This record gives sequence, C-alpha cells and structure tokens, in this order.
Amino acid sequence: MICFWHFTNHEPGDERVFKKKAGLASLIKRLAVDWHDRDLLYQALTHSSCTYEGRQNGFDNNQRLEFLGDAVLDLAVSDFLFRSDPNCDEGDLTKMRAALVCEPSLARVARELGLGYCLRMGKGEERSGGRERPSILADAFEALLGAVYLDQGLVVASDLALRFLAPLIKDVLAGRLDRDYKTELQETVQQRGSEQVQYKIFREEGPDHNKTFTAGVLYKGELAGMGTGRSKKDAEQQAAKFALLNKIGGSK
Repeated sequence: MICFWHFTNHEPGDERVFKKKAGLASLIKRLAVDWHDRDLLYQALTHSSCTYEGRQNGFDNNQRLEFLGDAVLDLAVSDFLFRSDPNCDEGDLTKMRAALVCEPSLARVARELGLGYCLRMGKGEERSGGRERPSILADAFEALLGAVYLDQGLVVASDLALRFLAPLIKDVLAGRLDRDYKTELQETVQQRGSEQVQYKIFREEGPDHNKTFTAGVLYKGELAGMGTGRSKKDAEQQAAKFALLNKIGGSK
C-alpha cells in the first residue's frame, strides 16, 4: 500500500513529489505559524485512508484533530458574529454561523489554501478524486485549526480561522452567501410542534470521483421534498429547499 505525500522514497527529481513539497512550503508560509511541534501540522494533513492502508512515517490521521478544530471553529465564528452586531438576534446569528461553518464554505477555504494538494492520503482515495472531495477538504481545514489550537492556543487558532474566512464573513454579513435550508426547515417545523424532519438518501449514481446523490426529506411520514447534489449534504440541502418552497414553508 502507498500513501502519497512529500515523505516518500521517490527520486529527488520526481515531479509529483516536487509539486507537493512546493505546495506544503506555500501552505506553511501562508499560515504564518511559528510551530512548536510541526508533527501536528503533518497529522492534520494525513487523511484516514493513509493510515487505513498502512501507517507511514509514524503520523496518525487527522480525525481527532478535526473533532477539536470543529469546536474551535464554532467558538471563533460565534464570538465574532456575536460581537459584530449587538442587535442581531439568536436566530439570525445561528443562520449566519451555519452558513460559515458548513461543508461548502470550509471546502472553499481549503481549496483557496491548496489543502487538497498537500494532503497525505491512500492511493485508492487519491485515484477516486479525494483531493477535490468537499467533505475531505472541509475536514482537513478543521483538522488544521485543531493542530494550531494544540500548538499555539485558542487566540492564534481563532485568529487564523477568521483570517481565512474573512471573504465569506463579508458575504454573510452582506446577505450574499447561500442560505442554510436545513436549519430553516427545522426551525419552521419546530414552530409547528415537536415533529422532526428526517433525511434519506434514495440514490447514488456515477463513479466514485463524480457521484450524484438524490436525497429526500420526510415530514410526518410523508415525502416533503427531494433534491440532488454532488455530496449527501448538498442533496439534503436541496431537498430541504424544495420542502420549504413548496410543501412546508410555503412561498419564501
């Protein structure tokens, strides 16, 4: 089994290795973090497929760091939004935070940072388009925040998160970022009683690197909406949007 990254036994002139080394150097420069333990960075860039195929170079995968980074991100974004507008109520703050910490937003930041280019992953995952998969990119950004938090503390990790989220924050405050339809649907349903909505994936089509998912949202045992997307989360968002506009929420 092979895990592709900059720590390999390829020849020095191997173009693949050179590009990944260059990408990692660029990432380190952009982060501008004076690491005490750079192994934390390497762990944040190690996808689980690499450790599943066989541990290489002694680094664990980034799943635990992702868990930690998720909490750091939520706190950083919540604190910033809370302080940015004293007149903003809880509901609007929740919607804005959801728009910023959702998978599409984090994947966008990760692409801008070139994280997919730096990830260390298994051969099979790379062949199936893992370096461009939104869920992997979003998770890697959260893992990176977790690593910075452990190495530098909460203030530095929060500042880093807000620095790279700045363009998206600007869009959210201006009302230009996509709505979180799943949150809106849940809030609408809760106003009507205790009944919850449920999501179900009905179909998966296409090869691993180019899948299309079809999701449905169920309310009171009935299908309230369906949607398609390149990931399960995107499909569920589209199903929630359909339900809001046509079934549950009415015209919005």
